[in-house]
Amino acid sequence: MAAPSCNALGLWVRGSGQCLGSRFILACQPFCSSAAASGTLNAQRLAEKLRSQKQEQKTKKQPVPTNPVQRRVQELVRFTQQLQRVHPNVLAKALSRGIVHQDKDLVVINKPYGLPVHGGPGVQLCISDVLPILAKMLRGHKAEPLHLCHRLDKETTGVMVLAWEKEMAHQVQELFRTRQVVKKYWAIAVRVPVPSAGVVDIPIVEKEVQGPQQHYKMTLSPGYRMDNGKMVRARTSRSAHVAVTQYQVLSSTLSSALLELQPITGIKHQLRVHLSFGLDCPILGDHKYSDWNKLAPQKLSVGTLKKLGLKQAKARHIPLHLHARQLVLPALGSRKEELNLVCKPPRYFLCSLRRLDLQMPSQDQSGDDEAGRLRAQ
Repeated sequence: MAAPSCNALGLWVRGSGQCLGSRFILACQPFCSSAAASGTLNAQRLAEKLRSQKQEQKTKKQPVPTNPVQRRVQELVRFTQQLQRVHPNVLAKALSRGIVHQDKDLVVINKPYGLPVHGGPGVQLCISDVLPILAKMLRGHKAEPLHLCHRLDKETTGVMVLAWEKEMAHQVQELFRTRQVVKKYWAIAVRVPVPSAGVVDIPIVEKEVQGPQQHYKMTLSPGYRMDNGKMVRARTSRSAHVAVTQYQVLSSTLSSALLELQPITGIKHQLRVHLSFGLDCPILGDHKYSDWNKLAPQKLSVGTLKKLGLKQAKARHIPLHLHARQLVLPALGSRKEELNLVCKPPRYFLCSLRRLDLQMPSQDQSGDDEAGRLRAQ
């Protein structure tokens, strides 16, 4: 029987199973060794060339914006992307540098922007993944992992409480569940609420948004509606959750405001929904809840864009300006007095305050010092 040609070999391999194909190639090597070797080298060179081109694209430097705000936005985007790619030890070290309080029961960190608390689809690294490493960094290699006491959204920054013992974590979780923890957030809103202080008491429910981009959002489920100029009781949804938010304007201009928010309840995305759909004052950088009908970058006014030094096309890079500034925990365990935990806002938050001519509260001297350093740069 005549040996098959190299062309016949190629056709046969393409139509055969992997295992049989490999044996056939070995058997025919004496008949077409030079051509096979040449083909192998060519394929290897092509693969190396493609890998090098891909690496060049990854490492190719983007043009550095001359505008300082655009430069900081670009840095923030790059930083949040890096958080998902760093080694867990590096992330744990970064979290350890953000510790604002530590005792024999609790560890309190200043959560960075863009870092999820729990794993999920598309999440490569999260806070819960590195809690065993963080514990060993703080107490040595024999330390048991830290435990989460509550959670913050991926885009939210600020105070986050961890516990050394599982029992202590359950006790703190119970304090949150029974609304015994005072929670205060800072947010920059793109409009000014009227009145300047009040309470939003509107239930919240999750609904499906119909349209070209079918998705789910939390939204308001009010108990009353207007019908021909009269207020009538609305049919309440069984899935609706009671949601109450206390708010106060700390500083404002004609088109933006710094708000202090105190959620009395803890419903998913409560603050974002109450501000956007309840007060018509969406949070700066809230690209999900600034418009009910679609998922699109937040639409900002010309004046706000000018102050921020950005174009509307770049608005999608603006991060959510929602910061968990303060938690007050009641006496617990061996601690006989309440624990007041405060985290200063991140750099981009302070920079936006300065750009929008919003003033920090006079009692927050640390924030004023940081804002002063930003102004000098």
